[in-house]
Amino acid sequence: MELTAARRRAAGVPAWRFGLYAFCALVFLFLMAPLVVVFPISFSSSPYLQFPPPGWSLQWYVAYVEDTAWIDATIRSLKVAAATTVLSTVLGTLLAFGIVRGRYPGKEALNQFALLPLIVPVIVYSIAVYGLFAQARLIGNWHAIVLGHTVHAIPFVLIVVGAALRTYDENYELAAMSLGASRLGAIWRITLPQIRPALVSAMFLAFISSFDELVVAMFLGGSNMTLPKKMFDNIVNAIDPTIAAVSVLQIVLVTVVLIVVSKIGAGAGPSR
Repeated sequence: MELTAARRRAAGVPAWRFGLYAFCALVFLFLMAPLVVVFPISFSSSPYLQFPPPGWSLQWYVAYVEDTAWIDATIRSLKVAAATTVLSTVLGTLLAFGIVRGRYPGKEALNQFALLPLIVPVIVYSIAVYGLFAQARLIGNWHAIVLGHTVHAIPFVLIVVGAALRTYDENYELAAMSLGASRLGAIWRITLPQIRPALVSAMFLAFISSFDELVVAMFLGGSNMTLPKKMFDNIVNAIDPTIAAVSVLQIVLVTVVLIVVSKIGAGAGPSR
């Protein structure tokens, strides 16, 4: 031990840094532990949630595929998440341009107002949206879920795209306009391709925030069962390893989307 400490001091590395690394490693392992447990359970041959599994089987994945309720909920969640991604990306990008490029009084107040969905507790937001949509008779319509998720996802787009616009050199646009392009043409052909990594990242955040959201869907969905709501009902009513199989599929989906986003973003840097 004394020799190890002497080597660390000789290398010029503080001893507290190794403790910090060890602490971070323990926190990481603690956060990843549920993933380590859920993967084996999804392949369990037991009819109950049991770890370690007594045997191995694909029956719970087969049960998920053959259950129309699970498939319908999955398709509905994908549809809602896709619509939310498109709406929030378009509206959030326009709002980011208006806040970053705009020159008008009250711009900072507008920026803070647009970020309120991140600050207000989701249960309070859901109750408020429920009261508004109930008057418009939109409760039970999947479009209502899309609108509720869009408002909640716009701040993610605003933060990511706004940060990209603040570091973007507007001289590219001026050069394009000096060569005959209009303002909108320069933004469409020059600015948006340059900040595409930020746009793709914002779309990913919007998609995940909608696909995994439960509370808003519970208030606005009615009989329209999304995948998180179906998972919640399954945990409340009948716990079986099917929920573990669905959780694994969700993790795989998010991982695939993240890999695709990273590949798209890596090939769309300013050098192009």
